[in-house]
Amino acid sequence: MNLFSVFTHDTGASPSRIPILVLTGYLGSGKTTLLNRLLNEPDLSKTAVLINEFGEIGLDHDLVSHQQEQMTLLSNGCLCCTIRGDLKAALRALAQGEPGRIEQVVLETTGLADPAPILHTLMADPEVLARFRLAAVVTVVDAFNAERTLARQAESVKQVAVADVLMLSKTDLVEADCLRRLTARLRDINPMAELLDAQQHALSSLLPRFQQARTDASSFDEQGYKRFAFIGGAPSATSAQAESDAAHTDGIHTFSITRDDPLHEQGFFTWLDMLASMRGDDLLRVKGIVHIRESPDRPLVIHGVQHLFHPPRWLETWPSEDRRSRLVFITRNVDSEAVETMLDMYQRRRRTGRGLPQER
Repeated sequence: MNLFSVFTHDTGASPSRIPILVLTGYLGSGKTTLLNRLLNEPDLSKTAVLINEFGEIGLDHDLVSHQQEQMTLLSNGCLCCTIRGDLKAALRALAQGEPGRIEQVVLETTGLADPAPILHTLMADPEVLARFRLAAVVTVVDAFNAERTLARQAESVKQVAVADVLMLSKTDLVEADCLRRLTARLRDINPMAELLDAQQHALSSLLPRFQQARTDASSFDEQGYKRFAFIGGAPSATSAQAESDAAHTDGIHTFSITRDDPLHEQGFFTWLDMLASMRGDDLLRVKGIVHIRESPDRPLVIHGVQHLFHPPRWLETWPSEDRRSRLVFITRNVDSEAVETMLDMYQRRRRTGRGLPQER
């Protein structure tokens, strides 16, 4: 089955699914401190907490002020490898509880976790998708140690790359020049994420994300996609534009592709399927808003992590006057020109009526 058939298939999941916020960040970044602040909010009194620790003896759960009956410790293993089955079992148990007892879930990962496999479980497992939805990925970044950590620890770069929100902690310990340098580095890795000071803006930013996911059948906030009106700069005078923003010694590369002309639906999905099949391990994050020729009045929103993509969402209206297709990639050692060339090839095949590769 290819991505086109997956994308056009209705999962039948209920829009009232329980939102899950994934809280990640490298060791010592301040995840538990932020979690305690969240749990002190009256609106989050019906929150289930899943805490993963690496080691035979778990301690972090004893540092969280919360009802013990609504907290589950997933210990002696990393969520990204040995205990993903335990995560599914914990979510299954929550789903079988009394209706209304749980309104949202916070999953705090170990600082050593590669978040991509965790997101795969939350985005692709049918049993999980039937009752839960991914609300946001929040990565806490230790501003004091982040430059050294990002340079040495590949997991920390992945944690930044997949984030919807980057929360900077310990900013009071950092000089202004260092903070500006770190901010630029984070923007290079993930220009799509909301970048906030954990002390100043954490709660005001995160609380609405639960509400949006709880009440909206779409996983994507239409307001959030207004930001794509600015990605890629002003509308291009040419029919195509690829913009290379940054390349790092760790191989992480951020680039965007824009198209003025609408894209053929099947050609676009076939291109995305081939890209995920060929380079899925290196597609750390793909996010975009797409003008599809067959549905010109409604933009298509896509969101993927490595091999896996959310089912696409059609917004009711365009969020701005800009109707270009805009795709933002965070990749590892991927040639942006080759990606763009392959997109053009599949679009030409649709325009000329030439056949596309057979579905697998």
